[in-house]
Amino acid sequence: MSDPIILYNGPVYTLNPAQPRAQAVAVRDGRIIAVGSEGKVRAAVTGRAEGINLNGRALIPALTDAHVHLVAHALARRNIALSDAATLDEALQRISAAVQHLPEGAWVRGRGWDHSRWGRWPTAAHLDMVIGDRPAYFSRRDGHSAWVSSAALRLAGITSDTPDPPGGTIQREHGEPTGILLETAMDLVRRHIPEPGQDERLAAIREAIAEAHSYGMVGMHLPASMIPGDGAQTLSDVQTLREQGHLHLRCLVYLGLDGLDAALALGVRSGLGDRWIRIGGVKMFADGSLGSQTAEMLAPYEGSSNCGIAVLSFDELCNAVHRSIHGGLAVMVHAIGDAANRKVLDAIEAALPGAPALRIPNRIEHCQVVHPNDLPRFARLGVIASMQPIHCIADMEMAERLWGQRCAYAYAWRSLLNAGATLAFGSDAPVESLNPWLSIHAAVTRQRPDGEPAGGWYPEQRLTVEEALRGFCSGSAIAAGTAHEQGMIAPGMLADLTVLSADPFKIDPSALHTVRADMTMIEGRVVWER
Repeated sequence: MSDPIILYNGPVYTLNPAQPRAQAVAVRDGRIIAVGSEGKVRAAVTGRAEGINLNGRALIPALTDAHVHLVAHALARRNIALSDAATLDEALQRISAAVQHLPEGAWVRGRGWDHSRWGRWPTAAHLDMVIGDRPAYFSRRDGHSAWVSSAALRLAGITSDTPDPPGGTIQREHGEPTGILLETAMDLVRRHIPEPGQDERLAAIREAIAEAHSYGMVGMHLPASMIPGDGAQTLSDVQTLREQGHLHLRCLVYLGLDGLDAALALGVRSGLGDRWIRIGGVKMFADGSLGSQTAEMLAPYEGSSNCGIAVLSFDELCNAVHRSIHGGLAVMVHAIGDAANRKVLDAIEAALPGAPALRIPNRIEHCQVVHPNDLPRFARLGVIASMQPIHCIADMEMAERLWGQRCAYAYAWRSLLNAGATLAFGSDAPVESLNPWLSIHAAVTRQRPDGEPAGGWYPEQRLTVEEALRGFCSGSAIAAGTAHEQGMIAPGMLADLTVLSADPFKIDPSALHTVRADMTMIEGRVVWER
């Protein structure tokens, strides 16, 4: 038994409704053993104890990001970043500069572009002007479109005669491919890109984990992307890091739909694993994204006849959800549009009769537009609303243009919470920044960090600081089936804690995005200190 640790002399925000505030916390052998006034906590500890003086700094439960594409985020940190490129010309200048440092013939890789800021879609011809005859692949900021060069189109054999794949679109002009690939069409080029080696992946993941610690984050839920084998690769990588002693992160891993048959054959069920690596269930896609105008809507996009894309037909969706749930595997379904969200709720409701009890709840990812009639169904069906508040401030101008009056029930955290839903918050990195404080700021203010729009965008959907924190703490724990030992500061809980650079309950809400961790602990062991 190790000597206990007492953290004292600072406000402790427990997120425990039975004891919301405290002055000190005692930890022994990785778990919290006492919470309360400094005197009571010291009295509860026998023998010698190490003391950590908070010096007035706030202590909260460590955060968990409920939606991170960890490997993609880790590798994207090393690629050409276009997320802050305000114009197409600026993006092309950045690409041109970066290409000078790449080996001859190497693929040019990057992500983060947003054509809605540029006023037009980019094309392969634009890339060809600055990179020549190199193959190039740039993911849009939402990960649902790719911008590729002419060399990449040739490598993939994409011509005017190439049919659109199921669930995807090759953008064309006068019948010719433009260089933009939507949804599953991205795979036509992506499969030709050389995969990074294991050493490169693992080194990048370790850097990303250190970044997470700097925000006060110790856990991530890791959904498979649309890339075949992505879930299995992520599971393999985090296992290797653990074997090497480098996995200082709690990982809830979701397999892709392509892994469902194998998982069912092996009898794998949600919750398999331990406190470091557990199987969450199966990730699948119901629709696309707002920015690519592929989110499936009940009514067309403004000024259009387009209602988006159903990545799976309703029969396919119902079949996959039923097989997963009845096989003991919870579902995590990507749904952004109001039509997609309704279909997923319908599919889950149809699958529940006769299904076994799941150790981890079913969930919908993003829930960006939910028709008001469907809000109460989340609580009634026990479906987690897994959302990323940072999407709201990144997308609001585009949402106004494409969804119009439907924005009144977009990113509706308050409405979902009032309807009894459990909110689990994340970042969707690398689509957005991994920094959870950007999402906490967005959830509380409905504003960008620059303070716009004044008063907040549909401010009636704002949350309190405590509610926003719960999304990254208790909400994420409920979504993982670990609320009995994570998500709040209380005796018996795991000592996953973070000391903050500023008190989120006392600073002006406009400054929430500036908060960072001064210290991050996992089971009472310091893994980050500023």
